[in-house]
Amino acid sequence: MRTIDIQIPDLEHIAEAAKAFAAEMGDYTVFAFYGEMGAGKTTFINALCRVLGVETDITNSPSFAIINEYRSDTTAELIYHFDCYRLEDEREAEDIGAEDYFDCGALCFIEWPERIEVLLPDDTVRVDLTVNDDESRSLKMTLPE
Repeated sequence: MRTIDIQIPDLEHIAEAAKAFAAEMGDYTVFAFYGEMGAGKTTFINALCRVLGVETDITNSPSFAIINEYRSDTTAELIYHFDCYRLEDEREAEDIGAEDYFDCGALCFIEWPERIEVLLPDDTVRVDLTVNDDESRSLKMTLPE
């Protein structure tokens, strides 16, 4: 496994961090974002979607819908944003067809993936977002090999 560390000093630098992240995504499509409540998972995914060409301001946490769908205005690529916080177990994710989304080739960004870990593909990229003492953020991508 290979890890990539990206520092996010503050919100003013989130676009730079998202660009650095996008440059490391390669051909991977499923990204599992781990971090405590308030770590900035949704904020970072919003910035990442903008870098990937989603030009509208509709990206938000899909807490109530579980899955939001976005389309890049530049590449027409589909992006699925999952928020699994409200799921009781992986059966609920199976019921909404989560595995079909993961296998479709579109980008999938998953918040609270620990609720559905047994369903995640082997080539899922683990993303850990941590709040530092100075309120900056550290993001670590762990790429499967």
